[in-house]
Amino acid sequence: MAANADTSKKPSDASLPSPPERLVFFVDRSLGRKVIPDALRAAGEEVRVHDDFFPQDAKDEVWLTDVGRRGWVVLTKDKHIRYREVEVRALLAAKVRAFILTAKGDLSGTEVGQIFVKAMPAMKKLCENTAPPFIARVSRDSSVSLIKH
Repeated sequence: MAANADTSKKPSDASLPSPPERLVFFVDRSLGRKVIPDALRAAGEEVRVHDDFFPQDAKDEVWLTDVGRRGWVVLTKDKHIRYREVEVRALLAAKVRAFILTAKGDLSGTEVGQIFVKAMPAMKKLCENTAPPFIARVSRDSSVSLIKH
């Protein structure tokens, strides 16, 4: 008996790849509360701001633990966070994905916002392809490179 020619060749929903995770970007206090978050939101990103969730003087290990638990992606310009043992332990234990702006010199909030927006495709790709925890560098030219995994 011949196979039914009307059988659908459409793949089942189970075989379709799942859509990429909707990332939430957490802007730490070193990046401010308005200009940089607004630039990221204008680019269509979901953003949370440090001061909306934590006191200004919250210790890094406290907010890193909470942000990691929530699965948010950290954006910071605190270059020293990767060298301080307490913060590194908290970051690794909480499985944080962190991007550190390492550009030297004085940059305005607008310039920093533009750097992160331009780096967004590379940051999202790294988040898709690299299991947390990790620390990555965002350079002045918006290039992204993994520092610690």
